[in-house]
Amino acid sequence: MSNNVEVLAKLQKEKELFDQALRQKVQDLIHLRVKLVEQHQKTVLELNDLQKRILDTELIRWKRGQQLAGNGVPFENNLDQIQEWCEALADIIWQNRQQIRQVESLCAYISLSMPPNTLEKLPVLNSQITGLLSSLVTSTFIIEKQPPQVMKTNTRFTATVRLLVGSKLSVYMTPPQVKVAIISEAQAIALLKNDKVGPGYDKEASGDILNNIGTMEYHQATRQLSVSFRNMQLRKIKRAEKKGTESVMDEKFSLLFKSEFKVGGGELVFQVWTLSLPVVVIVHGNQEPHAWATVTWDNAFAEPGRVPFQVPEKVSWSEVAEVLSTKFKAATGRELVEENLQFLQGKVFRNAQYQDGSMMLTWSQFCKEPLPERSFTFWEWFYAIMKITREHLRNLWNDGLILGFVGRHQAEEMLLKNCNGTFLLRFSDSELGGVTIAWVTDAQNREGQEVFMVQPFTSRDFGIRSLADRISDLKNLLYLYPETPKDQAFGKYYTPYTENQPPSANGYVRPVLVTQIPGWVGSCGFDSYPGTPQSVLQSPDPGYHDQHSSSDMQAGARFAEMDYDLLNMDFVPEDDPVDFSCINVSDLVAYTQSS
Repeated sequence: MSNNVEVLAKLQKEKELFDQALRQKVQDLIHLRVKLVEQHQKTVLELNDLQKRILDTELIRWKRGQQLAGNGVPFENNLDQIQEWCEALADIIWQNRQQIRQVESLCAYISLSMPPNTLEKLPVLNSQITGLLSSLVTSTFIIEKQPPQVMKTNTRFTATVRLLVGSKLSVYMTPPQVKVAIISEAQAIALLKNDKVGPGYDKEASGDILNNIGTMEYHQATRQLSVSFRNMQLRKIKRAEKKGTESVMDEKFSLLFKSEFKVGGGELVFQVWTLSLPVVVIVHGNQEPHAWATVTWDNAFAEPGRVPFQVPEKVSWSEVAEVLSTKFKAATGRELVEENLQFLQGKVFRNAQYQDGSMMLTWSQFCKEPLPERSFTFWEWFYAIMKITREHLRNLWNDGLILGFVGRHQAEEMLLKNCNGTFLLRFSDSELGGVTIAWVTDAQNREGQEVFMVQPFTSRDFGIRSLADRISDLKNLLYLYPETPKDQAFGKYYTPYTENQPPSANGYVRPVLVTQIPGWVGSCGFDSYPGTPQSVLQSPDPGYHDQHSSSDMQAGARFAEMDYDLLNMDFVPEDDPVDFSCINVSDLVAYTQSS
């Protein structure tokens, strides 16, 4: 009997010890659960901060750099590095989400008396970590290659979209489709307010795009999940009603890229979309300059997080000057110097006096209001200069042979201090995309010097004969301002010419066109080029009227219409011998009237 009591007491004591150990284990487990929940809370906060750094700082900076690159700003494309960060972040977020869900499952399986609100934190954490994953997926669906920002209807264009976390989340296991639509500024605003794309978004689009559906492909070597649209075309566009002075080139659209991603074997489904940079739609090439004004202003002065596609109505001249210089360098290879920018400032503000860089320039002054006594705006004038320099004068501009941004009166003041035959090249104030030659020589019928300017050459002229060759043709041009011999300055750009050229493969002998200035009389009469095919291509500048009488101009005009044989005197009658080697204007007038 006593043995039973002892055994019972021993068992009772062991039970108490076991219960005590079990209670301690339970308390330890509760403590570990509380600590684990707190640690997950901390981790979620840290992941949230890290994700903000990657998405709201690095990725936004990349997107801003991509937009500024549209204006020619150098772009450090570190997208591959950003993808590595996003992939690592996606991996951590996914693992933490799995752990939180496992903790939820264990807590439901083994119910313990937890401190108040501890268990309620787990569903919140699950929601937060899933929200981070959703934000990461939707934010890393980006446009790697933007569509053209000036888009012409019925013209093929390309674009590329990419998912930066497609590799880590195995999205490629179910290759997603991407659809493209074009939407208006108002539709973009509504889309961002709702933060979702409705099922009938494509039917409400602002235009029709051909070849607008593509399937994303995974590239094993680069671990990139992307799709390139290589043959899209905008067939038609629906425009909004215009107000006031608005034009179709002021209206902005955007391309909407939409897709659906499945993660975790279909456990999570994300509806994703992204908007392109603002696009201006044109139907004719003559709309291109103003369209580029809209795009340039937007690229330069847009701010992250703006309401689509708002930009300031006016900005400081110093900001505009930086944009113009950067854009000019991107197009031509050399930026604008301070003297160039001062000239442009005087032109855009309609005031030749130097103004402070903080002076505000309005959008209207930039590209809406015509320049004084002109039918075109400041931007149209600047854009035409940039275009002709890029297409025909790039090397000369980069070598510093074109002074360019110089006013007529300033050019005259500069040249009158130099010897006869000194010349400079300036962009025309009166003709879009025009380049004129100003040179100094002896004044007509009086002492001193005068400055003359050739009627501006345009892109069409340079398509026939280059500027360097035209300068070579004009023998009255001797020194590039201030004193560089013209052959030293331009010689390497002359087109080699040899007499008695053999016929080309098609059996024809190629003629050579030579530039002359009809009606111009130098100190030794007309320039002549014996043995060379000649072509009168230019007439005097409108300013020529300022230094010559109407009879002089009429003579020049009639002379321009005559055959080249006039210079060879092949058609001069024997009974009317005229010495053309040193003829004056009045003799020419009398002769042309009699003939």
